[in-house]
Amino acid sequence: MNLPALYFRSRALPRTAAAVACVALLAAWAAHWIRAQPTFDHSARVPVLVLAPLLVSSAIGTSLYAAADELDRTAVRRWWPRRLAHLLALTVPAAAALALAVPGHPEAFGAPGMVRNVLGATGVTAASAALIGARLSWLPVTVYTGAVYLAAPRTPGGAASVWAWPMQPGPQEWAWVAAAGAFGAGAALFAVRGTRRERG
Repeated sequence: MNLPALYFRSRALPRTAAAVACVALLAAWAAHWIRAQPTFDHSARVPVLVLAPLLVSSAIGTSLYAAADELDRTAVRRWWPRRLAHLLALTVPAAAALALAVPGHPEAFGAPGMVRNVLGATGVTAASAALIGARLSWLPVTVYTGAVYLAAPRTPGGAASVWAWPMQPGPQEWAWVAAAGAFGAGAALFAVRGTRRERG
């Protein structure tokens, strides 16, 4: 068996890709069902826009676990390019799949908002994997997203576009800045440090 195949299996990438595909299919079904309702409003898709990226980022976070991280740390070649490639190889297809799953007007809660939320949620998850470990990397983004979902004002814009970026429509610039910043910081932290060592 070649090295890429061993790496894919050791990081459970096939299962992660399958989980991402299942979430995308579920999101597409939910978005279609919501749109078919007689009282449809674009804001009705907010739960899909928030929950699907949360599930995808959680799956990506668990794939960052390394069973033998000491091998990574003592390798002759630098691992940060591989870690970054690993993260991007899952994040980019996930964002594309979820964007296709939720069609709609860009100014509403459609594909641009979905891409932004995937990037932001994955960035928080990657940072969590580096700081607390891959097995619990889903926890901070889940707590944050749940708090934002409950506390964010229903009117978009203003200061909430920064701290409540998962709840904002697609074109909100500051929501994009916050989500892109979260992804950039999380990806850099994970690429440089890898996941935190975990016992057991």
